[in-house]
Amino acid sequence: MADIRVYRAEPADLPAILPLVAEFCAEDGHDFDEARVTRALVPLLRGDEHGQVWLAAEAAGYAVVTWGWSLESGGREALLDEIYVRERGNGTGAHLLRRVVAAAAEAGAAVMFLETEAHNERVRGFYARHGFAAEDSVWMSRVLR
Repeated sequence: MADIRVYRAEPADLPAILPLVAEFCAEDGHDFDEARVTRALVPLLRGDEHGQVWLAAEAAGYAVVTWGWSLESGGREALLDEIYVRERGNGTGAHLLRRVVAAAAEAGAAVMFLETEAHNERVRGFYARHGFAAEDSVWMSRVLR
């Protein structure tokens, strides 16, 4: 298991997070818009109103959890928006995931959701090993702006 310190990120950590997000986007085939990502990260780094950002020390990885609210869940929900580690297979991802799940529970979330790309069986196996299960519901989206 990785012996990596995982800690709650704060505004001063932004310069360490942005390259990790850029790497994640490149690996996952998403566009990286630094200004858009910065606008989204800053409120998460300043407080707990919208969610939390976690870092694995030495820029080993990061996770972003955001809050939602649902009648079905009985209140606060957590969305694991992103999780990324630079080196896989050394336990860093598992350690980071366990920490953010525990932090979401401590913050009052009743359930944590996440999404994966349809083709990514490997990552779904990782999440399943950590207690996540596929659901029958299908998420849909619409761009608002």
